[in-house]
Amino acid sequence: MGKLERIAARQDGRALSRRGFLLTAGGAGFVFGFARPASAAQTYPSAVPGGLFEPTIWCAIGPDGTVNVNIIRAEMGQHVGTALARIIADEMEADWDKVKITQVDTDPKWGLMVTGGSWSVWMTWDVFRQAGAAARTVMIEEGAKLLGTTPAACSARNGMVTGNGRSISYGDIVARGRPTRQFTPDDMAKLPLKPATERRLIGKPVAALDIPAKTTGQAIYGIDVKIDGMVYARPKMPPTRYGTKVLSVDETEARTIPGYQRHVVLDDPSGIVPGWVVVIASTYPAAIRAADALKVEWSPGETHTVTEAEIIAHGHALIARPDGGTYVFDDKGTQDALHEASRVMERSYTCASVAHYQLEPVNAIARHIDGQWEIHTGNQWQSLVLPQLAKALAVPAEQIVMRTYLLGGGFGRRLNGDYAVPAALASKALGGVPVKLILTRSDDMAFDSIRSPSVQTIRAGLDPQGHVTGMRYDAVAGWPTEVMAPAFMQKGVDNKPYDQFAVAGADHWYQVGPMQLRAISNDLANRTFRPGWLRSVSAGWTPWALESFLDEVAHDLKKDPLAMRLSMLTAQGRNAGSAPDSNGGAKRQAAVLQRLADKIGWGRTTLPADTALGLATSFGQERGMPTWTAGAAQVHVDRKTGVVTCQKLWLVIDAGTIVDPGGALAQTEGAALWGLSMALFEGSEIVGGTIRDRNLDTYTPLRIPDVPDMDIEFADSTEKPMGLGEPGVTVIAPAIGNAVFNAVGARLRHLPIRPEAVLAALHDTTTA
Repeated sequence: MGKLERIAARQDGRALSRRGFLLTAGGAGFVFGFARPASAAQTYPSAVPGGLFEPTIWCAIGPDGTVNVNIIRAEMGQHVGTALARIIADEMEADWDKVKITQVDTDPKWGLMVTGGSWSVWMTWDVFRQAGAAARTVMIEEGAKLLGTTPAACSARNGMVTGNGRSISYGDIVARGRPTRQFTPDDMAKLPLKPATERRLIGKPVAALDIPAKTTGQAIYGIDVKIDGMVYARPKMPPTRYGTKVLSVDETEARTIPGYQRHVVLDDPSGIVPGWVVVIASTYPAAIRAADALKVEWSPGETHTVTEAEIIAHGHALIARPDGGTYVFDDKGTQDALHEASRVMERSYTCASVAHYQLEPVNAIARHIDGQWEIHTGNQWQSLVLPQLAKALAVPAEQIVMRTYLLGGGFGRRLNGDYAVPAALASKALGGVPVKLILTRSDDMAFDSIRSPSVQTIRAGLDPQGHVTGMRYDAVAGWPTEVMAPAFMQKGVDNKPYDQFAVAGADHWYQVGPMQLRAISNDLANRTFRPGWLRSVSAGWTPWALESFLDEVAHDLKKDPLAMRLSMLTAQGRNAGSAPDSNGGAKRQAAVLQRLADKIGWGRTTLPADTALGLATSFGQERGMPTWTAGAAQVHVDRKTGVVTCQKLWLVIDAGTIVDPGGALAQTEGAALWGLSMALFEGSEIVGGTIRDRNLDTYTPLRIPDVPDMDIEFADSTEKPMGLGEPGVTVIAPAIGNAVFNAVGARLRHLPIRPEAVLAALHDTTTA
């Protein structure tokens, strides 16, 4: 039990909210709460009471001039609503002071509801620009009628249409003209869009729309929600993720806890929470205490003895097998190039398990009302969990609606909505009454869909001049998409499915001659835990191997690592790029790398002893939507203790058009610190079939005193915007690893970089 949970449990059965705890602990003399409307969803047909006009499903204009933008992406601190709303608002020439956003509930009309992969702006850009153009078109057409002129003689600006020497507001156009024209997607695709030179909101400083509610406390997170008549639930965590069976339950001691009502052994047809026993209580503190008191005997699953070392060893064994896996690249002549090379270099790199550890532990309220199941929770991928809920509840998905709330951190954890399933099953067992299930921090860690440990082996053939003439790249890890969304996987060149989110980043843009890239699923990892998507997903560990390996090659050949990389970013063949997402290809990656080198004075900077710079470059998260990224780290290594101190980080990023500069900077800063945390501080291991670390006493992410100076620069661009939530993660670990080598000659090939590993590597360099 964590500190906050222990405090809550001592409140003599009184429920203490997160916000209430903060106010009380801070010395404030009052506690307050806020009610939330029954649903966040609002649907605006073209003619409804109030006179709202809805040219598309994405926005509506009211007779008071208010512009509402419907947002299907999850808000978890990244101000996604502000970024997306300004795309529509800019194109429609809205008055930003009158723009508001609605985070909508699930409905088939929204299509794919997912917030991850840095996709939000990239996926929404074209649709929202077209929606904004549709609204602007109607406002000009209807405004022209009211002004007694033609649309060609009118222009729109800041929520006003001007023509014939007069102006009229959007609100008055809606109130007086009562427009009804609507647009299909095909209609919208034909509309002319504003040139970049006429943008007045995109790329400019504006106020974030969600900050006032978050500041005043009106913003409601999933963990804040209350429903009349609800009971509280906490699970008794089983020993293994899969295969656990309940043998017996003894509630004798739990019955002595005031507020305890009963326990429920969940029957889960979906197989997501096997072996779960849930405590039901009138308050959450009572649920916490009763779950601790409940005695359950289980038959554990077959993986109850599995360790992290075994998973990694299994990964090495899978790589050693010539069969298995899926070929993402399988260029003709790769094996010949390696066989005929003057030299072949081969290295292997590993990464530890990593937990999400988001601020708000996972939670959900489920209830059955009016013939429908309601799930109240914060979630990143509603389209994924709805079918899982339907299977668990044995009802059609159409009978389930997910109510939308803010997320107190996601980082990919809430892409997996597994935590909604036990809440729904508990409610079903109780006849549909509202059940609020909250996992404590230690429960959350045990249930987390962690980033899988990984193994990567890279082989490169070199000619007499030191040029790379062929490459073989094998990457093995647990595959989250295979486990949770197999239909979402891509097909390799051998027509076999593979998890693109377990290899992205290895499909690089360097010219290396013929290349084979094989993605391999670690079946032992998949059986032991539920692999998850964690911020930057595989791109959080593939650049660690690739960029460390290229530095090793450069140093072995006595080449400058910068010059060698630039010589390989030639933008030929598949690396040339294509419209609209990767115009310029590898040349744009070379450009950010060169700009970075100029900023840090690469090769011209003199630093103190045991202090050095390291650099790395990648393309964000996915090859299909590259965010060209270059990063550098300045580190100092203490030879006596092995402690690595990161003194400064630099990032230069070309993400195309920067829609929301403030949000882009905040996202990139957070991503860089996340990368630093995983490089030096953060990581766990599998022990006895489950994650070892259950709280911040042993799980040690980056702390405030360890935050370095940061210098972040975005390239000026009018290209289509790419993602920015995750690319900043990608280059930090290899830049740090390369800097450590440049500082003291110690090469590290495992993440996180622990002091004891540095000392061991230093010992190896002195005894070699």
